[in-house]
Amino acid sequence: MTTNPSIYKTPDGEKVVMAIYEKALANWPVPYERLNFSARHGETFVIACGPISAPPLILLHGAGTNSAIWGADIADYSRYFRVYAVDLLGEAGKSAPNRPAWDSPAYAEWLEDVFTALRIEKAVLVGISQGGWTALKFAVSRPERVEKLVLMCPGGIIPDRVSFIFRAIGLSLLGEWGTKQLVRMLYGGEPIPEGVEEIIVQMTRNFNPRMGVLPIFSDEELRRLTMPTLLIGGTKDALRDIPKIAARLETFLPQLEVMIIPGAGHVLMNTMSRILAFLEVEEKVV
Repeated sequence: MTTNPSIYKTPDGEKVVMAIYEKALANWPVPYERLNFSARHGETFVIACGPISAPPLILLHGAGTNSAIWGADIADYSRYFRVYAVDLLGEAGKSAPNRPAWDSPAYAEWLEDVFTALRIEKAVLVGISQGGWTALKFAVSRPERVEKLVLMCPGGIIPDRVSFIFRAIGLSLLGEWGTKQLVRMLYGGEPIPEGVEEIIVQMTRNFNPRMGVLPIFSDEELRRLTMPTLLIGGTKDALRDIPKIAARLETFLPQLEVMIIPGAGHVLMNTMSRILAFLEVEEKVV
């Protein structure tokens, strides 16, 4: 296991990021609990909401962010599920700064410990980008514990676009202007919500993102994904070729549904109705 306690550029920078997070939690649209517990690869923070007796659903955010990204969707999820938004290890949240090796069993082991701590036998997993990769890592290791799988522009299916990586590196050297250009790339043809650019500027200014490439899942691993799975992505995803991801998954997943959104980028919005339909709760909407 790799431990990196210096995931922020300065102690003050960590305070800035945590202040942004706390502001988001202060505006959380539903009642919630904060949970902290130990796991094999680091202390883990979870936002729990929704009826305790409802079926469990786990949300996994992407790189360089935290569970605050689910704020716009959490009210819908928590109407039907006991929702657990989990901060990934080593990212800009409240879980441990540990960054376990991606090419090890660590992330599957960590998420198994999350299931144990939350007393979950089987759950729906929803992951976006690196969170999608993390959901896949667990699902190929413990398929019997995944009820359904929702993958939003996931990593690990095909290699990421090299062109995006080089552009992102170049823009990262151009300060605030470069960060805003990168945000526009990530949103594709979608409008950027008010305030998002400034938040990402602050996160970029103060957080050290994890470098490296997510490992690609083997054919044998993907064949283990027999549970119902929904893939969602956009036609203007600058980082990942969603049609090619869909084509590879269709080869191995017997219960795959695909939603490719015209004009959408790597950041996905307005997907809730499709996800709820996949989760078969649409008839309960009032």
